[in-house]
Amino acid sequence: MLYAILCYHNEDVVMSWSQEEDDAVLAKRRRVQKELVDTDRMGPAIRLMPTSAATTLRASGNEQLVLDGPFAETKEQLLGFYVVDCENLEEVVDFAKRMKEGESVTFEIRPVQIFEKGNLPEREPSAK
Repeated sequence: MLYAILCYHNEDVVMSWSQEEDDAVLAKRRRVQKELVDTDRMGPAIRLMPTSAATTLRASGNEQLVLDGPFAETKEQLLGFYVVDCENLEEVVDFAKRMKEGESVTFEIRPVQIFEKGNLPEREPSAK
């Protein structure tokens, strides 16, 4: 079963991390991810750009409005997500707990289905 592990945190806090702090968090997560990588069960890990780069499309009657920003009234923002292939919810919860260890991040776990596979080429990850 495919699961998405949605990563929520205070965007201002995360964006204020030094490169060393950010690298340390990602290095720890990569150590935990290794077991799924080694068994071909680790899908993409996606880091979203800041909410200031977001665009929201909303309907207002028959009109489509395109707005700058996410317009979510929350203390935490969705910063990215992981896609993993785990046997069951217990396994993915254990995996997420190990990735979260020592962090104040919130992970939300949802089963997912591939809607359309797509055909994007491989790309180098971009900087923070």
